[in-house]
Amino acid sequence: MEQKWINEFKEYLRVERQYSPKTITAYLEDLTEFCDFLTETGKTKSFTEITKFDVHVFMSELYDRNLKMTSISRKVSSLRAFFHFLMRNGYVKQDPFAYVQIKQNPRRLPRFFYEKELTLLFEETNGNDKLSIRDNALLETLYSTGMRVSECTGLKVNDIDFELKTMLLHGKGRKDRYVPFGSYCDKALKRYLTKARKPLMEKYHHEHEYVFVNHHGEPITPAGVSYVLDQILMRSSLSSSIHPHELRHTFATHMLSNGADLRTVQELLGHSSLSTTQIYTHVTPEHLQRDYRKYFPRA
Repeated sequence: MEQKWINEFKEYLRVERQYSPKTITAYLEDLTEFCDFLTETGKTKSFTEITKFDVHVFMSELYDRNLKMTSISRKVSSLRAFFHFLMRNGYVKQDPFAYVQIKQNPRRLPRFFYEKELTLLFEETNGNDKLSIRDNALLETLYSTGMRVSECTGLKVNDIDFELKTMLLHGKGRKDRYVPFGSYCDKALKRYLTKARKPLMEKYHHEHEYVFVNHHGEPITPAGVSYVLDQILMRSSLSSSIHPHELRHTFATHMLSNGADLRTVQELLGHSSLSTTQIYTHVTPEHLQRDYRKYFPRA
């Protein structure tokens, strides 16, 4: 019966919630971890018998492992979703995780690149070889659209409308959206598709519709995108680290700093909630300096 409920929960996440396979796996891993904990502590019991005390002991174990608060919060969220599903179907009468409160860490400002830093990165992709052309188009696309790395690796040639300068992105939870792209991205993509992507695919006899490819002409993976960005950074004079998501942060920060409204940025990023987009409303030091010089009489 217990396994049957887990299987039903898995189908619920896939069909009703339309979560991605990666997200479903994360939910099930958190649930398995909780079940393993109960078994290891000799508390093997039905989900209908889980008490607040069982949850309290489990939470203590998580804290003892010095996990990040974000990790603990995610595990609790997964288990709450599972017990909420059981309650909705009449399998259990209460959610033992309902009253768990997680002490939230102070929200840090998202890491982003300044325009001068981006210029240095783009300068490292100005070569005429196939991979430099690919790297330039990849960097331009990530920055110009604010897309997620999964949306980048899933982008297909037919998703790009060069006439309207828009892309169709397939986001989380199968939520599609159109995003515009600018002239720099337009030029970089056209150059890449003809001078790099096509020759690489022909050389290694590959046929597929994915836009970005690795050095063997195969569809690039998220890990491959991270590797490319790491190599660009290593060739530059910058000493920081880089993650594809930081280009998404940079896109949002630059949009808002230059006057875009929050609702527009929410649509472009594909956020379902405006509160998620609000983390980008921080004021950049450049913005502070500009306003200080503009409004303070003795600046």
